[in-house]
Amino acid sequence: MTASSEMSAPLPGGVGLSHISAYEWEAADGVCGGSPHLHLACTEAYVVTAGRGAVQTLTLADGFTETPLEPGSVVWFTPGTIHRMVQGGGLKVTVLMQNSGLPEAGDAVFTFPPEVLADPERYAAAAALPAKEGPEADAAARRRRDLAVEGYLTLRAAAEKDDDAPLRAFHEAAARIVAPKVKEWEPRWRDGALAAARRTGEQLTALAAGDAAHLAEARVTATGPSRRGGYGMCGRRDEYELPGVTLPYYGE
Repeated sequence: MTASSEMSAPLPGGVGLSHISAYEWEAADGVCGGSPHLHLACTEAYVVTAGRGAVQTLTLADGFTETPLEPGSVVWFTPGTIHRMVQGGGLKVTVLMQNSGLPEAGDAVFTFPPEVLADPERYAAAAALPAKEGPEADAAARRRRDLAVEGYLTLRAAAEKDDDAPLRAFHEAAARIVAPKVKEWEPRWRDGALAAARRTGEQLTALAAGDAAHLAEARVTATGPSRRGGYGMCGRRDEYELPGVTLPYYGE
């Protein structure tokens, strides 16, 4: 099956989808939550469905900010935004990701300390999970979270002193980490979000000419989570292991 046929009926706009229950593990700074990271080519949105919490973000433009999350909140952030989902009590979020499952295909870099980022093998080992579930996976996800928080707190402290050099260095390191993967991302983008936009263009052209032929191809697609309680970057995650929806992030 080709990539294009696998993704012939993607979610609207070729988005990715998952449901997150934020981690309740306490980190070194006393905050409970997920693993700080950024995306390099994808915008991410949180739609809060239950509980309370916040998303901590760090950017060159705005420095450190914390945005409250409560039922009904919709928060989104563009590539380059370091983000950390913070648990406040029963926080549950539906996550919408640009470009299908691209973020879990590699468009995410954890805020590990510089010495880890500088070594591709060490970074891959720290980012990977050894299993999908069980005590080993739980322990590895927590170690990964703690290592990301360690690097994140250093970046945040520098930013609060108006020193943006560490954050700029992190951006450069993140780009080096993902550079070898970009060619592998292009088919997912081309057959997902780009194809969806092109189909809309073709339909608009047809409708302007009074041609409704594409309406005869209408169909309904339904699915549900293929696995519940997986280990995502921000928390326990209900995953859709389907082409063009969301891939499980288990590392390299």
